[in-house]
Amino acid sequence: MALKVIGAGLGRTATFTMKFALEHLGFGPCFHMAEVFADGRRQVPLWLDVIAGKPDWDEVFKGFHSTTDYPACTYWRELAEFYPNAKVLLTVRDADSWFESVTETIFSEAMQGGLVGTPRGDMMKGAIFDHFGGGDIRDRAFMTDWFEKRNQDVIDSLPPERLLVFHPRQGWGPLCEFLGVPVPPEPFPRVNSRDEIQQAHEDRKDLPSDPDAVEEFGRNYIARLKVKAFGG
Repeated sequence: MALKVIGAGLGRTATFTMKFALEHLGFGPCFHMAEVFADGRRQVPLWLDVIAGKPDWDEVFKGFHSTTDYPACTYWRELAEFYPNAKVLLTVRDADSWFESVTETIFSEAMQGGLVGTPRGDMMKGAIFDHFGGGDIRDRAFMTDWFEKRNQDVIDSLPPERLLVFHPRQGWGPLCEFLGVPVPPEPFPRVNSRDEIQQAHEDRKDLPSDPDAVEEFGRNYIARLKVKAFGG
């Protein structure tokens, strides 16, 4: 199963919202970091192979038609080459706003500290943090500059007809035109706010460490946000 849409936007650029939007438009299931946690025993070893330079992309994305978020967005260039017919979606936001969001959520010590020394932590390090080139992720100036240059690299590297640079406040119109599908009647979704992700982290801290419980939590979080996105 080949990917049809590759999400190049970094985590905390409405990537969970885009997961549900793409699925609603018929490009699902859509892969997201949450899917790694929901199927960790299978997915984490596959991503460790990616980090080691031995990617099996078809196995990683088995059953999926699109991607958003980490860890896939780190490898947007490789994926664009491997799936030459896929369109690429670059979700964006203000660089300072992005820095504040990742600092308070997915890059925070509270959320990353417990993963250090675990396979998931190794995956996060190799697929995310090692790609900042040794820069200090707590340094606003460095991170906002890196964010803007990285996004510009995506723009400069792909033909315009293959790439959509998109902010979720633009709504369905540009996305549907780019993908060649009708605009749905439902409002454009908005999920996984800073408060929601912080609350999910608090809830997860009380989980037992066995893989079944962790994966079930991941699946339930996806299901809960999907209900918020479109109901039902």
